[in-house]
Amino acid sequence: MLRDAALKFTRELTHTLTIQSVGESSVTVNGEAYAQTIALTPEVLFETWNAKPVADLLESDFEDLFEIAPEIILLGTGLSHLFPPRELMFAFARRGVGLECMDTAAAARTFNVLAAEGRQVAAVLYL
Repeated sequence: MLRDAALKFTRELTHTLTIQSVGESSVTVNGEAYAQTIALTPEVLFETWNAKPVADLLESDFEDLFEIAPEIILLGTGLSHLFPPRELMFAFARRGVGLECMDTAAAARTFNVLAAEGRQVAAVLYL
């Protein structure tokens, strides 16, 4: 009995940044461990992100990411989920950019999925 083999082809984006692991003390992106808060898009990594407390974040803190015109920015708030200020959520809505907040491990997984789909995504990952 012959059976048609169904093959699924997916596009492999070799030029993109991939988050490989998230630990309590570091985030590993493309083989490099970062022991501080970072921001990234599929193409650019910002090592010098201002890691002020999540409760103190302002719209202006995200200007470098807004210049890249993402559809959505993922905010990984560390080991537990924290909510940013309400005004920050409103500022993102006025810009037409989604802001999704979750723990950092969840944000990393979501980033990888959206980047693999070719979406315009950015992430800020707190440890």
